Amino acid sequence: MSDSLEAHVLLADDQPEVRQMLEAKFRREGYRITTVEDGAECLDVLTDEERELPDLVILDVMMPRMDGFRALDEIRETHGLSMPAIMLTARGQEEDTVRALDAGATDYVTKPFSPNELLARIARHL
Repeated sequence: MSDSLEAHVLLADDQPEVRQMLEAKFRREGYRITTVEDGAECLDVLTDEERELPDLVILDVMMPRMDGFRALDEIRETHGLSMPAIMLTARGQEEDTVRALDAGATDYVTKPFSPNELLARIARHL
């Protein structure tokens, strides 16, 4: 994927198997990836002045400490960051999709998902 070269993705998901699977897949496709366990850690990465900002953020909706909706709100409203944000979730209800898009999500992907489809969506947003 030519779009993946040097693109940096930040993935926040509380399921270790999802993080490991996506990290391996993204690295094979040429992405740089940082993984964290929840929205609070995601914000720590985004507000660390020593680190470069990612090109795209993937947020699981249901995470401990800080869920994806709250993290997205913090990313957009509190910190004013505008990088693409994809919500990744087992929640497929219309109201959740609308809530995420209204909050500034770029895309919404429901679990179970195809890693190749997620990669295609990422490439489209980059």
